[in-house]
Amino acid sequence: MIGRFALALVAPLMLLGCVLTPGKFFSTLSINADRSFAFTYKGEVIAPQQDQAFEEKADGDAAKSADKEPTEDDEAKLRAMADALSKEAGYKSVVYRGKGKFDIDYAITGRLDHGFVFPFNTDAEVMFPFLAIELRQGGLVRVKAPGFANSKSNGMPDATGGLASRPSADLAKYLDGVFTIDTDAEIVSQNTEDGVKAAGKRKTLSWKATPLTKDAPTAVLRLR
Repeated sequence: MIGRFALALVAPLMLLGCVLTPGKFFSTLSINADRSFAFTYKGEVIAPQQDQAFEEKADGDAAKSADKEPTEDDEAKLRAMADALSKEAGYKSVVYRGKGKFDIDYAITGRLDHGFVFPFNTDAEVMFPFLAIELRQGGLVRVKAPGFANSKSNGMPDATGGLASRPSADLAKYLDGVFTIDTDAEIVSQNTEDGVKAAGKRKTLSWKATPLTKDAPTAVLRLR
């Protein structure tokens, strides 16, 4: 479901969109068995210059693109992106610091009766999701955070419906953060190295995101 949904949104932007990657951050996701949820992301978001990332990936020159200094046109586009994002529900603050770096304070609550992807904005042409929540049959929900890891298998849907890798493995060099899931739902599976920590009826899963993190944080929960 998330794959088809994300592909439908992303495909028109593949050649025009801007790839974002986390920098220093702290992110939380609270999912309750009654399907209510709350998600936060606070910290840096980096926009390396990736104007030709998908074309360069074919000839192995993506790393060069990742380190390219932004031009005046790039800076204008990124300032416009900050403005576009700031108009979207959930963005409490979006500040563009220059040279491809944003400071973002995002918080949203809702009910899981549909999929959820962060970030995505058609005006800003944002196209690489940090986090995707996928609803499945039988009350199951899968949480996967491909943006919080450095792995070629943690990509987004490509134009053929398969998974495309990060436009540049070099993007992961910016990763420095913690992602935490808090829930009272049944945890069916998860891949955190520290395991499940319980406090009363609540359970916590936590992942550290660094350039060496190979597996995207993933958990499957059973809701009512």
